[in-house]
Amino acid sequence: MAYDASALPDVSGLTVGIIGGTGDQGRGLAYRLARGGQRVVIGSRSAERAAAAAREVADMPGVPADPGVSGGDNADVARRSDVVVVAVPWDGHASIVAELREPLAGKVVVDCVNPLGFDKQGPYALPVPEGSAVQQAAALLPESRVCAAFNHVSAPLLADPQIDRIDLDVLICTEDRDLVGIVAALAARIPGMRGIYAGRLRNAHQIEAFTANLIAINKRYKAHAGIRVTDV
Repeated sequence: MAYDASALPDVSGLTVGIIGGTGDQGRGLAYRLARGGQRVVIGSRSAERAAAAAREVADMPGVPADPGVSGGDNADVARRSDVVVVAVPWDGHASIVAELREPLAGKVVVDCVNPLGFDKQGPYALPVPEGSAVQQAAALLPESRVCAAFNHVSAPLLADPQIDRIDLDVLICTEDRDLVGIVAALAARIPGMRGIYAGRLRNAHQIEAFTANLIAINKRYKAHAGIRVTDV
């Protein structure tokens, strides 16, 4: 079946929480989704930091006042949201996700964390006992509906209000096929983006690791490279 944006579900009434929403990636996703008309809640360990970030995002160009952007601590955001994006640093991933097991029960959880290390030769993929960051999240959140997506979206592009379109594909890995449409519809709120199913959770490790290659591409060509899948 070819990609068909008209067949995507209506997600306009969903509240999207961003755990790690004060970081570059989370903040950028919050901005783009809010600019697309999604209700967004920014989460942080500090409710005050989250509220400050929410005010700044709400004041950025193109963000409508309704439905709005708000902030809160991570647990509060998890409870208030229908879909929760995990965009935290890898070194805090396991502890933060584990702390949120109860408020994330029954929620759609989108993990966009890439387990990378850095040395003088540049970035490289780190081994994860569970196989990947999203598989770690799924193991820690057995009552949640978990998928991987938004791993390859450039934070500087997301944050630049002068960029109207971000032409790339969001690769979605999950065991729950119903999540593909939901996440693809959220991606489509950002002009130029498509959400493409890319396999089960066990296939997410190479997607997360490929971010190291994209960083190398960006450094070499002074770009903000993403992924576009052909013939879909």
